[in-house]
Amino acid sequence: MADSMKIGYTTGVYDLFHIGHLNLLRNARNLCDRLIVGVTTDDLVAYKNKRSVIPFSERIEIVRACRHVDAVVPQEELDKFEAWKKLRFDVLFVGDDWFASDRWKELDAKFKEVGVRVVYFPYTKGTSSTLLNETLLRLRSEAADSPDGGDKGDS
Repeated sequence: MADSMKIGYTTGVYDLFHIGHLNLLRNARNLCDRLIVGVTTDDLVAYKNKRSVIPFSERIEIVRACRHVDAVVPQEELDKFEAWKKLRFDVLFVGDDWFASDRWKELDAKFKEVGVRVVYFPYTKGTSSTLLNETLLRLRSEAADSPDGGDKGDS
């Protein structure tokens, strides 16, 4: 029956795609029949005074290529309830780093009113795009400071 199909939704920047991203998408897809993923636009990433390493056009294609994902949409605003009004998903998947924050308590209550279940997944410890980016910057800096200036003689 098409009426009983559970549609899931999750969002993220998905910069420097890593195992934490893959685990989130795989686990989310296992709990719904169809998974829609919102990929954060470059303009929205800027709200955190950050910048993604991989441009939006490439990040959305990387997520679209994941076999656990059924559809991909741009995430152009933070309000997940506005996304629900457009997409009408049944389950929202978020990281547990948001759990019990005042903003999410309010949002959780709104979703309960419309019958949307919110599932909190554990944040992947030890792996994040921020950590990967910081590590790359440190390694590049160390290479530039080395006696050969990072030149491996491959010119």
